[in-house]
Amino acid sequence: MPKQSAGLLLCRPGSDGPEVLLVHPGGPFFARKDEGAWSVPKGEYEPGEDPAEVALREFEEELGVPPPVGREALVELGSVRQKGGKVVTVWWAAGNADVSEIRSMPFTIEWPPRSGRFQTFPEVDRAEWLSLAEARIKLNPAQAELLDRLEALLAHP
Repeated sequence: MPKQSAGLLLCRPGSDGPEVLLVHPGGPFFARKDEGAWSVPKGEYEPGEDPAEVALREFEEELGVPPPVGREALVELGSVRQKGGKVVTVWWAAGNADVSEIRSMPFTIEWPPRSGRFQTFPEVDRAEWLSLAEARIKLNPAQAELLDRLEALLAHP
């Protein structure tokens, strides 16, 4: 069974149309990657957990701030399958969050590989509000479909 993640895509009005909040993964694997490396704030969940509640929890874990909305405000955008097989289910909500000082949960890995040394990195090293056009460039290609779904919902509420 593939791993499953749940995420929350916040959307707010911007000067050139809607903006969405995306995060850049922390750690050495993504340090020099930008285009195609960003993600919806998300995290894995286990069978039996409520994915919508996980999306809210993971938003706070990845950004260090509580989501500005509750479960009742979430609208499901559906699921996408990423290249590695993980299935990501995402909800969107209108809302705003200050991302100038994120405080992401840390993770520890052996780095450099096979060195015997362990280093701690933030799950997310930055977050930004991006136009839909910018987000399509920066977002993990499998998740870009979620922007199409969001745009369709915003055009026909």
